[in-house]
Amino acid sequence: MDQSAIRAELRRVPLFGAMTEGSIDAIAQLVEPVLFPAGAVLIEEGGAGDTFLVLTAGTVSVVRGGAEVGRLGAGDFLGEISLVDGRPRSATVTATSPVEALVLHRDAFLALIDRYPSVRLAILMALTERIRSNARRASD
Repeated sequence: MDQSAIRAELRRVPLFGAMTEGSIDAIAQLVEPVLFPAGAVLIEEGGAGDTFLVLTAGTVSVVRGGAEVGRLGAGDFLGEISLVDGRPRSATVTATSPVEALVLHRDAFLALIDRYPSVRLAILMALTERIRSNARRASD
């Protein structure tokens, strides 16, 4: 995938939608496209939180404590919570079909949020929404 295609994929993700072209270019230079076959574990509950993933194609199942808590697809992202706080992963994510993703490693991510406050704010807003969503599910 070339830089133009990566930028286009990043632009489709709501998390990055309002970012400047400069921010998108910076992120595009740091991510690497990765293909996962169906059945591959992208993230393992309790594992190290060292990557952030943006799904560009395919679907995944999110399992916490042995129970499926959601499904994600193209345009969704995952791994931001452990990436920010460095603590173990809170869920296991498994490909339910072949998956294409853009992967950002923790060291590059930390440098990115230091350099681009708009990225930091977008991640903060996404984390807040995840917390609210989880709280709504727990109270239902």
